[in-house]
Amino acid sequence: MGETVKVRTKYQVTIPEVIRKKISLKIGSRVEVTARGSEIVIRPVVEIPKDQAWFWKPEWQEMEKRASEDEKKGKTKTFNNVEEAIKWLKS
Repeated sequence: MGETVKVRTKYQVTIPEVIRKKISLKIGSRVEVTARGSEIVIRPVVEIPKDQAWFWKPEWQEMEKRASEDEKKGKTKTFNNVEEAIKWLKS
């Protein structure tokens, strides 16, 4: 069973401390509020800085997944420095 809170002026509600601690909600955190039938669902939103958004695109994540799989299968090579990597590339 959940916690009961009162809807106040401007339709504000206070998220109880016990709930905030369970999901590590902090002051300034952003949340998404949606309606699901007769329920109100409040979910924390993880915001991604614009300069890092490319990393989270589906196509990049797919490449990351493939790279991890290749690494597990031993299909990657490790170099001690950049010069060693360039020499290998040129050979």
